[in-house]
Amino acid sequence: MNGDEIICNCMEVYKSTIVKAIKEQGLKTVEEVGYATEAGTVCGGCQDDIQDILDEINGK
Repeated sequence: MNGDEIICNCMEVYKSTIVKAIKEQGLKTVEEVGYATEAGTVCGGCQDDIQDILDEINGK
C-alpha cells in the first residue's frame, strides 16, 4: 500500500484511514479518532501514535 502502515493492530486500522478521517471530519482528539475509525479502542497501545498523527495534521 505504498508505504501505508498499520497503526492499530487490534482493529487493523491503517495510517491512511486515520489521516483521512481526521481531515474529512475535523477530528481533534484520540477519542474522536477512535469513535470514527475504531483505532485505539481495544488495548490502547496505539493511542500515542494516533496523537502524533493528530499533532502532525493539526499543526501542534
